[in-house]
Amino acid sequence: QAELGLNEHHQNEVISYMRFARFKRGLCLKTVDSCFQDLKDSRLVEETFTVDEVTDMLDGLQTVVHSEVESELINTTYTNVLLLRQLFSQAEKWYLRLQTDVSDLENRGLLEEVAEFEKSEFEKSEFTSSNKKPSADLIKPKLAPLNEGGSELLNKTVACLQEENEKLKARLRTIETQATAALDEKVKLEKSLKELQVIQGDQKTDANQDITELENKVATLKCQFEKTLNDATENQKFLEDNLVSTKHDLLRVQDQLSTAQKELEKKFQQTAAYRNMKEILSKKNEQIKDLRKKLAK
Repeated sequence: QAELGLNEHHQNEVISYMRFARFKRGLCLKTVDSCFQDLKDSRLVEETFTVDEVTDMLDGLQTVVHSEVESELINTTYTNVLLLRQLFSQAEKWYLRLQTDVSDLENRGLLEEVAEFEKSEFEKSEFTSSNKKPSADLIKPKLAPLNEGGSELLNKTVACLQEENEKLKARLRTIETQATAALDEKVKLEKSLKELQVIQGDQKTDANQDITELENKVATLKCQFEKTLNDATENQKFLEDNLVSTKHDLLRVQDQLSTAQKELEKKFQQTAAYRNMKEILSKKNEQIKDLRKKLAK
């Protein structure tokens, strides 16, 4: 975590915005200075002036400076709205609903921290920025939305269950094939038995014994088939219970995601973008006060 309580990527984004704001602030100050310089060059050509002439010059200067400062403040407001729009658009891709705390924008302690951070950051960059290439983090495009962890977990679980279900189906088909083969063998044995009864009509006792053995064998195969079918039913019940447990896990994951979302929304209320807006507005107000004092003098 860096000085502003942000990770390295987000701090680089803040520094990029501060550079932009610093550049715009410099342009505004140059414009105000040029207004005064234009007045000196165009109007202050005589050694003495009347009160009306001085009043007229100050009124004209006030109008020009007021227009320039108002235009810059409006442009700053629109710029901050565009910045908020980018952040909110990325948050909506995460299905988040961000909230802002406007009261923090007047927190003098936080504003002083941002001012100190700007001072230290740009003093440090004066020695390294001349030959340093732009950081890869500073020229990255917008953040891509994260994948939904809950859906990914659900998809993996469903895929696992489907794979297990396919294995059980394959096993059941094998058992059905074995049962069908056993039934076919029974039919063949019964047919052979009938042929033996026709050929050996005098051996009814042996035939009855063979029939009994065949019936016992068929009964044994039937028991085995029923046992296998019961095992398949139990496995299916186990899968259903496992699916219910997975649904509970999914609900728990969704609850954790909701908690993380609330924490993220709470942290976003303390982002540096709003503090930067306050700093810019505060400095503009201080500049206006200084201008008014100068005008009053």
